Order: sequence, then structure tokens, then C-alpha cells
Amino acid sequence: MARPSKAKAIERLQKALGKVPELKELSSDSSEFDKWYRDTRLAIENTFVEHSTRVQEFDGISFHWSPIVWGDGHEDEIYERKYYLEGLQKSSSLLESMIEEIEEYWEEENGVRASSNFLHQEDDTIISNKVFIVHGHDESARETVARFLEKLQIEPIILHEQPNEGRTIIEKFEDYADVGFAVVLLTPDDVGASKDRRDDLEPRARQNVVFELGFFIGKLGRIGKLRRSRVCTLVKGSVETPSDYAGVGYTELDDAGGWKTKLVDELKAAGFVIDANRMFKGA
Repeated sequence: MARPSKAKAIERLQKALGKVPELKELSSDSSEFDKWYRDTRLAIENTFVEHSTRVQEFDGISFHWSPIVWGDGHEDEIYERKYYLEGLQKSSSLLESMIEEIEEYWEEENGVRASSNFLHQEDDTIISNKVFIVHGHDESARETVARFLEKLQIEPIILHEQPNEGRTIIEKFEDYADVGFAVVLLTPDDVGASKDRRDDLEPRARQNVVFELGFFIGKLGRIGKLRRSRVCTLVKGSVETPSDYAGVGYTELDDAGGWKTKLVDELKAAGFVIDANRMFKGA
């Protein structure tokens, strides 16, 4: 399937975006919304023919409230309305982002103009230049890695630096986890032990770090025929590592900076196009 022209692609998405205001006056049960949802999904699918992630992003937006226990009818109605409007708002933001992407990175013909630091799949399609940094209490390690990524012209995503916009922590995390790569910092912030050996305490990473490591392993997985990883785990000092992740190579976050070369190698293997000379600028 051939990708549409730049003008046609923008026209399709603007048409879907333009219907959102009138949908806000309706409900998720309306036939108009059902038609808009189907048409919009098809528009995205047929615009980004090689970008399956764009459809996945749209599919990931929830328009319905699914309570574990139903409350009274009035309360359920309020929450259903809230989730519906939030879903439409997220859809608007996503469509606007897609339109901006086309305007910025698509050439007038059917090619794609790629920035030097964007992640590419094996078919050379642009995915993202954002890298999520999972971290604990070690602010120095976090800032060191973040500034290094910026030197490579890659955008580091640090959750607490992003606006809350009325979201819960998990909602905010899910929204900003739409990245092409994750760097997980296992730093010795906590201590723990087996209940059978209570006095044998060992340094451990924060629980949120272990949770987010598992999240990104599941979300990003591995790409291409060589099953290249899109999660790099940097370990500082002597810290206990998750047993389910055993056998996977960890990279030591050493003071000498040897981790930088290894991280660049991981990013390149995952598909990022990086000018390695930037590693030494301002060093």
C-alpha cells in the first residue's frame, strides 16, 4: 500500500480532528462516535502505512470507564462522561502531533526526511527520538545520563519533570512511556533480604524501578530479525538485580564513563542514527 501525499495525509487527519468538538456534545454510545472512531483509525492506518505504532497509540486511548464495582447510576454516569471527554482530548492531542510530524518530517513527495537522531526500524521508518529514564533516588546518576543523551540530540524523558495535568501517577507514566527506548538505572537506594535471612541485607533498587523495568521489557520488547533490545540497564555499584532478568547483560555505570560507549552501541543496535563524535563534545 503506497503512502499518501503530504497534503492528502494532513487533510485526512485534520478531517478527523475537526469532528472532535461536536463529538463532545454526544456520548461514547452514539453512532456518530462509533463511525468517527472507525474512520479515524482507518485514516491513521492508511496514512502511516508503515507505522503500526501510530495505530497502537490510538488504540491505547480509552473512552470508556470500566469500574471494578458498579456504584450508583449517577456516579457511574459522571465517570463515564469524564473518561469519554478525556479520551477525546487525548485523541485531539495525538492527531495534532501526527499532523505536526507530517508537516515537519515528510517531504512533498512520498519520501520521509529523517532527523539525524531518530530511531529507525529495519525498513528505515521513523519511530521516536525519545528515551525514557527509569531512576530511583540517585539524582546524580539520573542527571549524568540525561545530559549525555541530550548531547547525542536525544530527548530524555524524566517523569517528574513532565506536567501532571490532573493525572494520577500511573496515568502520567503510561502517557509518557510512548518512547523508542528506555534506560533503566539500578542504583543501590534500598536494602532488602529474604524472610529466611532477615539479617543478610543487600542493596536493592527502588521498587518503582523494578516495576518500570518490567513494564518496558513488556512494552518495547525486541525488534527486528536479530531481536535487538530497546531497554538498556545501567547498574551502579553492588546492587541486587531481578532474577527474572538473569542472563541479560547489564552495563556498569562506572565513574570512568565506559558506559557511554556501551549505551551508544545499544542505541545504534536498536536503530537510532547517532553521530558518535557528539560523545566527546564538551567532555
